[in-house]
Amino acid sequence: MKKSTPTFVVGVGGSAGGLVAYKTLLDALPPDTGMAFVIISHMTPSASSQLAQILARHTKMAVVVASTAMPIRANHVYVIPPDADLSVEGYRFKIISPRSKRNVQIDIFLTSLAKAMGVRAVGIILSGFDGDGAEGCRQIKAYGGITFAQDASAEVEEMPLSAQASGCVDFVLPPEEIPRKLQKLADRLIRLSANSP
Repeated sequence: MKKSTPTFVVGVGGSAGGLVAYKTLLDALPPDTGMAFVIISHMTPSASSQLAQILARHTKMAVVVASTAMPIRANHVYVIPPDADLSVEGYRFKIISPRSKRNVQIDIFLTSLAKAMGVRAVGIILSGFDGDGAEGCRQIKAYGGITFAQDASAEVEEMPLSAQASGCVDFVLPPEEIPRKLQKLADRLIRLSANSP
């Protein structure tokens, strides 16, 4: 496997209260996990997103706004642009703007991630209103990937609870504990890949 190819591509979805959770997650992540992280945050179409700059203060990984055909590399953090649907084809992003409708961007991304990455897809649902992300978790599980939801530490519990109610969440943890579990899962995947014929 090429060094720039991520072990996992991790879709991180959040809405209201999500910013605190993103920062906490990134603060706990080492800069050399071998994974790629994609932040799918609900924002108004007219927003001039400063999210990438804000998150860059919480990690040594490169943090960039995703763009069409941009390759997905290990040890990078990508942020969805405002007023767009973001999806994955191969190890590259595809963007459709304007977005199809509001508050479905996490499901759209995670569904495409599941189909593109299979067992290398990870979905994390953090604080937020509504149920975006639950269907994406179903898709990730259907394709053999792994899912997380934030525990009661979520400022707004609707999105994590909706994901859990789908029956398709593997781990319920506070954001600061997710990186340790992710690393164990990545190490296991690498071992399995090394031992397979």
